[in-house]
Amino acid sequence: MTEQQSATREALFQPLEIRDMHLRNRIVMSPMTRGFCPDGVPTDDVVAYYRRRAEGGVGLIVTEGVAVDHPAALGDAGLGENNIPLLGSAASIEGWRKVVDQVHANGAKIIPQLWHQGVMRKPGTGPYPDVASVSPSGIWGPLGRMTSIDPKSIPADPNIGDPMSDALIEDTIEAFVRSAVNAVEAGFDGIALHGGHGYLLDNFLWEGTNQRTDRWGGSREKRSAFPAEIVRRIRAAIGEGMPIFFRFSQWKQQDFRATLADNAAELREVLMPLAVAGVDVFDASVRYYNRAGFEGDPASLAGVAKKVTGKLSMAVGGVGINQGMYDRDKAAAVVSDFGPLFDRFNAGEFDLVAVGRAIIGDPQWTTKFRNGDATEPYNMENDGILS
Repeated sequence: MTEQQSATREALFQPLEIRDMHLRNRIVMSPMTRGFCPDGVPTDDVVAYYRRRAEGGVGLIVTEGVAVDHPAALGDAGLGENNIPLLGSAASIEGWRKVVDQVHANGAKIIPQLWHQGVMRKPGTGPYPDVASVSPSGIWGPLGRMTSIDPKSIPADPNIGDPMSDALIEDTIEAFVRSAVNAVEAGFDGIALHGGHGYLLDNFLWEGTNQRTDRWGGSREKRSAFPAEIVRRIRAAIGEGMPIFFRFSQWKQQDFRATLADNAAELREVLMPLAVAGVDVFDASVRYYNRAGFEGDPASLAGVAKKVTGKLSMAVGGVGINQGMYDRDKAAAVVSDFGPLFDRFNAGEFDLVAVGRAIIGDPQWTTKFRNGDATEPYNMENDGILS
């Protein structure tokens, strides 16, 4: 590695302050569902799994999706019943406290990704199998030509129930707030909200699943009102010192070609209510981080989000690996040319870089990346173990 290459790479190892959270570098472990938490409680193996990534040098860990304290939040995610982590019981809070302590002891910060599956929840599964799944308009959503959904899990009738009542909406908002307060009790450094991929917050953002005409729908700004209210209430509950991250996506599991916005002005309409409510970092979830967010503008979706909101943004999608999520074989090749990543980061397009499957494949990925050393490849079979 030449001196110039080293200096370029080192730019990603500048510290960053986000409210009261100090990050030692800009490399983030991206949230990735793992399913090793029986009855929702992280085990010692889960503690060790996150500790190894902190030892490996990441600045920040965003945990796998953690179900909020709401009966309809969680169903079978294909990883065994009741193995998805929670943040509701005393046991789950204590389990996460052990994770947090080990991550902190190794110099990294950690925030939980709060998650409600919404229409993606499989009816009749999860901790509360008799509870109905929820949707803003009682609609599962239009099915596109490209989808990641198992055909057996696609409902024959897209009308899956009644629209959420105002009382149910209020209960759900309070569930997010309770879980955020529990995260503070566990010692986490901030909060992340999963607002993409066809889950509940995204169900409100997307016209395909939100056809309401009340205060919670009818325009892009109004479709953002529900997640914005969650952000606002969480901010009031946790105070001003802890950052809030918000993951959003254009694509949905129902339809990879779906969009929330078709240009930068429309994206501003979607994101600004969230920014005003208290989001500090927009996590722009795409399958390839270096593709243009919109036609006619080379900026990535993360870059456009930063430009239209004035907030920090995080790039994710295929960093260190040659395939996007769902465009994969059992083994994916390691990427050693990070020129596009350096160019975009040094141009100020985004502020943080989230690495997912590459860090599953190699817990020491961050340190090896910094030194220009070869990394271990990701293999899909590794998803079945905690290494």
